[in-house]
Amino acid sequence: MWFSMRTVNLTIPKPHKAQQRILTERKRFNVEACGRRFGKTTLDINEAEEVLLAGYPVGGFFPTYKMLSETWRQFVEVFAPIRRSKNEQEHRLELVTGGVLEMWSMDAADTARGRKYKRVFIDEAAMIPNLMETWNAVIRPMLIDYKGDAFIKSTPKGLNGFWQMFQLGQDETNPDWKSWRFPSADNPHIPASEIEAMRLALPEIIFRQEILAEFIDDSGSVFRRVQEAARLVELTEPIPGRQYSAGVDVAASVDYTVISVMDDMSKELVYLDRFNRVDYNLLIDRLESVYKRWGLRTMKVESNSIGQPVIDALKGRGLAIIPFMTTSSTKQVIIQNLQAAFENGQIGIINNPVLIGELLSFESKRNASGSFSYSAPAGMHDDCVMSLAIAWDAITGTRPVDLIGWI
Repeated sequence: MWFSMRTVNLTIPKPHKAQQRILTERKRFNVEACGRRFGKTTLDINEAEEVLLAGYPVGGFFPTYKMLSETWRQFVEVFAPIRRSKNEQEHRLELVTGGVLEMWSMDAADTARGRKYKRVFIDEAAMIPNLMETWNAVIRPMLIDYKGDAFIKSTPKGLNGFWQMFQLGQDETNPDWKSWRFPSADNPHIPASEIEAMRLALPEIIFRQEILAEFIDDSGSVFRRVQEAARLVELTEPIPGRQYSAGVDVAASVDYTVISVMDDMSKELVYLDRFNRVDYNLLIDRLESVYKRWGLRTMKVESNSIGQPVIDALKGRGLAIIPFMTTSSTKQVIIQNLQAAFENGQIGIINNPVLIGELLSFESKRNASGSFSYSAPAGMHDDCVMSLAIAWDAITGTRPVDLIGWI
C-alpha cells in the first residue's frame, strides 16, 4: 500500500498574552468572563486545535444558530487544508486527522444528546437560558467517554447560570474548575482610545458589564431579570407569517426618538431604531418606513409635545396609529406592566447595550400618595424604556398590576 506524504501549514490565529494565560493555566472546566472584543473566536480555535489534530471530536455550543455562523466560517477557513468533508447544514467538519468538529445551537441542545466529545467550548454562555440545567443534563455527560474538558466563555449578563459557573472556578475546593475575568482592554489589538470612547458614551452600568466584564446584580433595579431576557439578536427583516406592532417615544429636543418593534405572538422585541436631531419631514418618513418595512398591525405613538402633529401626519398617510398620552398615572401603568413582564419571564429583548443600560439604570420613587414616579437618573435618557413600555402596552393591552410588594 502506497502513502503520499506532504507537509501542510495551518494558519492558527496567535493568542494574545491574556488568551495564552487561559491556555496555560487551564484545568478541566474553564470559565472565561471576557469583555466585548476580547477575542473569543481566537480562543475557540486555539482551544479546539490540539484536540482536532490529535483525532478527537470537539463540540461547540452557541445560544443561537446566527451566533455560531461567524465562528463556523473561521473554523472552516483555518482547517480547510486538512479537511476531509464539510456539512454546512449540520455544521460538521471532518479532518484527515480523524478529528471532528460539530457546532450546535442551544435552541435545540437536546438534539445533541448521545454525542461524545474530548473537548467542548460554549460561547456567550451568559445568554443561554437554564445554562446550569443544560450543562448538567446535556453537555457534561458528553465528556464521560474521553474524560473530556470544557471551555465556557461569555461577556457577563447578571448573576445567572454563567455567574454560578464562574463562582465554581473561584472556589479552590473545586480542583477541576478554574475561572478568569478579562476586560476588553486586555486585548492589545484594541486601541486605548476606543475603550475611553466607550467609557464616555455608554451608561456606567453597561460599560462595567460589557467592557470591564463585571457581573452586575440587577436585584435592586426597577426592572429585574433584564439580563435573562436579553437573549435575542436583532432581526433585519420580518419573518413571513408573523405579525408585528411598535411603540414610539418621540424626541422633544436633545432626547432620542426610539421605535420598538415587537412580535405580537412571541412577545419579543425584534428591532430597535434610535435616532435624534432629524428634521420633522425626515422623522415622519423614517417612522413610515419602519411601519411599512415590518408590515405593522399598529404603531402606538406618544402624543405629548410634538407627538400629536407626528401622529396626525402619519394618519394622513393612511397608517394605523394609536396615540398614547404620557401622564404620571399612565406612565405608572405601562412601566409596572413592563416590570411584571420581565419579572414573570414573559418578554424577550435584543441584546442592545443602550437599551439594557437604560433598563438597569431606571429609577422609581414612592410619592406621598403611595403611587410611584419613574424616570432615568439625572443626565441620562429613558427613551428606550418608554418606547419598549409603549410597545408592550400595544401588544398586550394589559391592565395595571399591583407591584408595591416587590419594588
